Amino acid sequence: MAITAKDVNKLRQMTGAGMMDCKKALTEADGDFDKAIDLLRKKGQKVSASRADRDTTEGSVFVRTNGDGTEGILIALNCETDFVGKNEEFQNLGNAILDVAFEKQPANIDALKQEKLGNLTVEEKITELVGKIGEKIEISEYVRVNGEAVVPYIHAGSKLGVLVSLKGVNGADVQEAGKDVGMQIAAMNPVAVDKDDVDATIVEKELEIGKEQALAEGKPANIVEKIAEGKLQRFYKDNTLLNQQFVKDSSVTVAGYLDSISKGLTVAEFKRVAIG
Repeated sequence: MAITAKDVNKLRQMTGAGMMDCKKALTEADGDFDKAIDLLRKKGQKVSASRADRDTTEGSVFVRTNGDGTEGILIALNCETDFVGKNEEFQNLGNAILDVAFEKQPANIDALKQEKLGNLTVEEKITELVGKIGEKIEISEYVRVNGEAVVPYIHAGSKLGVLVSLKGVNGADVQEAGKDVGMQIAAMNPVAVDKDDVDATIVEKELEIGKEQALAEGKPANIVEKIAEGKLQRFYKDNTLLNQQFVKDSSVTVAGYLDSISKGLTVAEFKRVAIG
């Protein structure tokens, strides 16, 4: 059947795909709009597959907390170029996926991809946009944090996001303090909240490095262990959140800053997600 300009425009409005792609899909589908939409989605799947080896080092993080601030969700949606990462449709898709994550509470990224977003799954929606834009798009991170008070922080450019869970709130207004700590985490990238939270393999590695450094410096063998332990304590000060110098006031640690806001206020956990 003859495909009119009106038909092509209608399909463009329905799908957002390019004019020539719409015309070709309608022609192949003999004017059946549902079949044409399926063909366009399949085109998106082919685009996605053909770009599977591309690096997705651009994109945006999307973060939000629930109404009472006791839960936060952070999603990283990656793409190939900064231009696409700033695209309105890309941004709308990221926020829509975040809505689904809050509503459905999927266990992981794979489960999130299978949740419904309108009449398609999240994965199909991503494929649809891949077909339209022509770049690989993927969800690289999906994290959820709960606590007495969960505060989000997004670094400039939306390439880095943090969720901070605070405890010992005791009715205090902790939004500003949470954002300050989120900024600290974004800037300093701590490995854990406190010394006891550091992974045992990291501790073992740092002790081994300390010993090797001491021996290389010609220190006596009988004090190598002590020197390595001292270096480990320095590592804790530099790399665990509560023991770091506070970036906005180096005279206090992060733990000291939080305690000055409200006695007993501290960090229960945090998540930091960066793109690129």
